[in-house]
Amino acid sequence: MGWNSAKRLFDLVVSGVGLLASLPLWGVIAVAVKLEDGGPIFFRDLRVGQGGELFTALKFRTMVRNADSLFGPRQATEDDPRVTRVGRLLRVTAMDELPQLWNIFRGEMSFVGPRALRPGEIESRSSRFNVRGSTCGVRGTGTEAVMLLEQIPGYWQRHVVRPGLTGIAQIFADRDIPSRQKFRYDLLYIRRRSFWLDVRLVALSFWVTFRGRWEVRGTKF
Repeated sequence: MGWNSAKRLFDLVVSGVGLLASLPLWGVIAVAVKLEDGGPIFFRDLRVGQGGELFTALKFRTMVRNADSLFGPRQATEDDPRVTRVGRLLRVTAMDELPQLWNIFRGEMSFVGPRALRPGEIESRSSRFNVRGSTCGVRGTGTEAVMLLEQIPGYWQRHVVRPGLTGIAQIFADRDIPSRQKFRYDLLYIRRRSFWLDVRLVALSFWVTFRGRWEVRGTKF
């Protein structure tokens, strides 16, 4: 059995078992999310998958209702004001990701791979120079520049494989480093991917979840 077949079989079996075993927990989380502010239980978001195909990722909602319209679409930060009390607990334990077991079961995602990004996602970064124009995908003035992730080297190479719930970048990279550096972790995984590497990364992810350190900036160990 080749790597792709073994990986897909692993994803299918483990996600199926995980969906069945976690159903009682889904009920508890759904009630907690609903009771906090009466908003929707799930958050649906368009993401880029293998080969650049789009799919809808499913998560438990961790932010206030209409967060994007109230605050604008942006990456989560430490002590993010958009995150609810229940949402903070779900994020540190990665329980908000449980619905993505369905994405894995359907074959849109894998347990291990690069993080699934939004189409047209941007990265804001400080700069000592004014940046104008959009010919290179960079916009902005003053001390802040905005770049499309699609135009950062390594972005498209990541889509050779399915995006993952966890991976080298998710475990070992500081959340606040530039995307260019995160993509290097993703490309390292693609070059060295194997079934046993996947098993090891899944095991490390369970350890991070057990310690509640997914939201920690810097090393999670």
